[in-house]
Parts: sequence; structure tokens; C-alpha cells
Amino acid sequence: MTENSANTPPQTPTQPPIRVRIAPSPTGDPHVGTAYIGLINFIYARQRGGQFVLRIEDTDRARFVATSEQMIFDALHWLGLTWDEGPDVGGPYGPYRQSERTAIYREYVEILLKNGTAYRAFEDAEELEALRQRQIAAKLPPRYDGAHRSLTQQQIDAYRAEGRPYVIRLKVPEGSTTFRDELRGDITFEHSNVDDQVLMKSDGFPTYHLANVVDDYLMRITDVIRAEEWISSTPKHVLLYQAFGWPTPRFWHMPLLRNLDKSKISKRKNPVSLVYYRETGFLPQAVINFLGLMGGGMPSPTPVEVVNGAKESEIFSLDEMVQKFEVPNIRLGGPVFDLTKLKWLNSEYLRALTPDAFFTALRSTVLSDDYLRNISTLIQTRVETLGQFGDLTAFLLKDNILPPPEVWVPKKRTPEETLLFAADQLALLETTEWTHEAMELVLKQLGEEKSWSVKENFMLLRAIVSGSTMSPPLLESMVVFGKARTLDRLRRFQDTQKKLAHK
Repeated sequence: MTENSANTPPQTPTQPPIRVRIAPSPTGDPHVGTAYIGLINFIYARQRGGQFVLRIEDTDRARFVATSEQMIFDALHWLGLTWDEGPDVGGPYGPYRQSERTAIYREYVEILLKNGTAYRAFEDAEELEALRQRQIAAKLPPRYDGAHRSLTQQQIDAYRAEGRPYVIRLKVPEGSTTFRDELRGDITFEHSNVDDQVLMKSDGFPTYHLANVVDDYLMRITDVIRAEEWISSTPKHVLLYQAFGWPTPRFWHMPLLRNLDKSKISKRKNPVSLVYYRETGFLPQAVINFLGLMGGGMPSPTPVEVVNGAKESEIFSLDEMVQKFEVPNIRLGGPVFDLTKLKWLNSEYLRALTPDAFFTALRSTVLSDDYLRNISTLIQTRVETLGQFGDLTAFLLKDNILPPPEVWVPKKRTPEETLLFAADQLALLETTEWTHEAMELVLKQLGEEKSWSVKENFMLLRAIVSGSTMSPPLLESMVVFGKARTLDRLRRFQDTQKKLAHK
């Protein structure tokens, strides 16, 4: 095995220096959940004189978005979070992109194959689907049945001679695994509920589980602070640490951010893109303050003054969080991502700005030179006076747009079928490259599939986005307005119409 700082097993002193990380995947807009977990890791490291590492987990090539990595960097920097090691700043345990570490993972998976804690499985997709269907029919939980656990070397050689693709799976032993969660205490999982997880895919790329454990060990991560949705995966990670003969880090599983109805936060009920909050004029101080309230790690002095339902003591800076936040005091009940409260916090920060600072904030976001320049190109040939600028562009400067039914329902359509088609438009645009050409292509294809004319299709979208049947070029306007804000407008339209329908 190659000996270098990136893949040489570290020495483990009695009390190693604190090292934590966040590991976002570049699969779209940076998520508020990434910032939330990043903030907790940042605070934990800064309070203890430790190192905060940013690692990019980009092995899911099917969902990889080329521009997403830089968007993650920009969004976290916008919030004031800086890292000590990462793809953009380097460090002693790089590379910090998993796609650049595939040779390392292959070396380490060979260790597991040799010591018998992993095995090759040669089933193809059709065989696995047939197995899943049999289990469903038998009312059993779908899972891999371990059929290739005990292949002989002769069988393995025969499969490989055929050129048959294979994955490498973890051989989960009988028994149970107990690990300590620093917020919850000991947690035990019976191995009968732990699948023989794939560690290396047939394309040679690792799964999250293998790459996560190998990277955390080689990067000397002492504390894994992540969302509670990873609790069920932790037994697999502990088994991997044991298979390698490595000590485990401390695990802290943070409560998930929740919608008002206590469901897991999702883009269907709340804007989750950090790009959205930046582009719509939320101040980074307010957003980071709001995320710091999640979970209850900040002390709450009494008595407190309540203003508009929020406590005066709930306004604090990032520096104050580093001074006072206590991770062990996190409450396990899912913190509610209350957009009303975030808006209140943002208003408090806006009111505290000097007039010059307020103007600067406007000019850096919703009235930036770049944004205004891009809007201007849309309407230059459509105005007779400069005074008409606002008439044609108001929808690009407003936050709320609510078109009346006579605008968004085509003459030959019902409101019900129009809402269904609007939902199809939204679902399609969520996964489409945000260019005029890409959007036009997929929208026209959707119209053909659903028997909607081009006029009906685009007039509906124009009405939702602009609130009118008249506007500058639609798709060009959507590009200027931005994907995060446009999708939020489409989702809010859906939510509003559903609420109106139930009144």
C-alpha cells in the first residue's frame, strides 16, 4: 500500500486534538441543513481549539452537479463559516474531494476482502429486483439475502472470467452492535436488522459508507457531528471500524430540522436552498443566528422580553455562539424551521442597520448592478420611457405574486387539471439545467406528453411567475430571477391554491 500522508493510518495519541468535518454532496443548491450541521461543527471546533474540515462527497456521479461545489463554498462563506482544511484551501490529509480518492478506497476495500469481512456479489439488477419482489410477496422487508456470501474461489474466478460486474458488500456478523451517541447514550442495533451494505459499486466508486469511514479515519476526525438520520447507518460504520481494527470517533447525531407540522424539513414546505435566502435579501447574520437557535444550545437568561413571539435574548452573533453555545445541551426534539421567526429576526437586523448600511445591503442583493443590468436587457426594446422600467419588471423585484384564476387557468381547462399540469412543470424544472434552451426543450416535451399546447403551457408558467399574461421574455426572465427564487414562487403558488381550495 502506498505510504503517504493521505492514506497512512494515523497514530492515535491519548488525547488527540479535536478534528470535525462536514461533508456535503454537490448535487444541487446548498441546503440549510448543511449550514446547520456546519455551524455546530464550526462552533465545536472553535471552542476547543480544534480543526474544522470541509470534505466534498462527490462519488454519486448520477446526481453530481458541476456548479454545486462552488455554490457550497460561496454559501458557507456568506454565512461567515470558514474551514481550516478543504478542497479550496488544501491541508495535510487531502485530497478533500472523494472523487480524487478512489484509489485509496480500492486499497482499503482489498484489506476487507483479504480479512474476510467483505465479499464480492455478482448479482445483476434483474436478479436483485426479482429477489425484492419475492420478499415483498412474502411480506418480508426487502434486503439482500447474502446469497453470494459463501462463493468458493472457483465460483468467483468463473464469474470474473466471464467479465461479470460485481459489487463488494460488508459481511455483517450475527449478534448486535452497540455504540454511544453523545446526546442519547448507548444505542444497540440487532444485526438481523442490518443489511450487508454495498461498500464498492460495480463502477469502482465507493458508497457513502466505505468512503465516509475511510476518510474520517485517515483525516483523523475525532468527533462525527451529523444529522440524526444517520443513526441507522452508524452500526455499519462501527462494524467497518472494527473490520479495519480502527478506534471509532465520538458520534453526535443532531436532531433534524422540522417543518411546522413536525415533518422533516423539505423544499415542499419551506425554502431549503441557501441561495434562495441570499438572493431574496436575508442577511447572513440573521440566518446564522436563526440556525444557532435550532436545538437549544444557547443559554436563555431570565427574565426575557418577548417581542412578536421571539425572545430578545435570542439575538446573538456568531462570535457569541462560539463563546456560549453548549453542544451537550442540544434538545433532542426536532427544532422547528419557522420561516416567520426567521423573517422576524431578519427584520430586527435590518432595522439595526444605519441608512447607508441598509442601502448597501439592497445594492448587494435585490438591487445589485448585475441583477439590474440583466433585467435591463430584458426590457430595453419594450419601453418608450425609462419610467416604464418598474411597470415591466415589478414581478422580478417582488417577493409575493398571486395571479387571479382568470389569468392562470386557460380557457379550455379546469382549475384542477391546470394545477396538476403546474405541478408537472414544477417537478420538471426542479431537475432541469437553468438555461433558456434546456427549459424550453423539456417544457415543450411535457406539453406534448400531456396534450397541452405551447400557448397554454407557457402562458400558465408566465402567469405563475409574473402574475400577468404580459411580461418580458418568460424563460429569459426566469434565468435572471434565478432557479431558487423561481422554484419557490412555483411552490408557493401550489400551496396557496391548495389552501384556497380547502376553504
